Amino acid sequence: MAAAEENIEAMILRIEHKSKKIENLLKQSKPVEALQKALEGSPTNTRDQRCKSANWIVVHRAMMAIRDVDGMFSSLDPEYYDILMKYLYRGLATGDRPTCDQCLRIHEKLTEKAGLGCILRSLAETVNTV
Repeated sequence: MAAAEENIEAMILRIEHKSKKIENLLKQSKPVEALQKALEGSPTNTRDQRCKSANWIVVHRAMMAIRDVDGMFSSLDPEYYDILMKYLYRGLATGDRPTCDQCLRIHEKLTEKAGLGCILRSLAETVNTV
């Protein structure tokens, strides 16, 4: 097996492990912590679609559990704002009504909190994609 394939398999295993942690956080009614954990270590530097899709599923699950969008930003670490914005655009691209509605709610508050630069960075950066 090539080193690249081993690296991808290791990433997928980490995402699966992260998914279990997120499910536990969601069962404990800690959606903001789950979202932060989902965004942590996102595979932005890989081109492998399996990794990107697997992590999107994890992020999506946590994002959809958020009820208090305003309160979310009092706990969410600002270092995750840009990566969250990328996932919001991925969510909007799905065309799924509940996902799009939630992405738009979060997008509005994230833009208020992080400014327009967050949008520009997420759209302009072509190397680190989700």
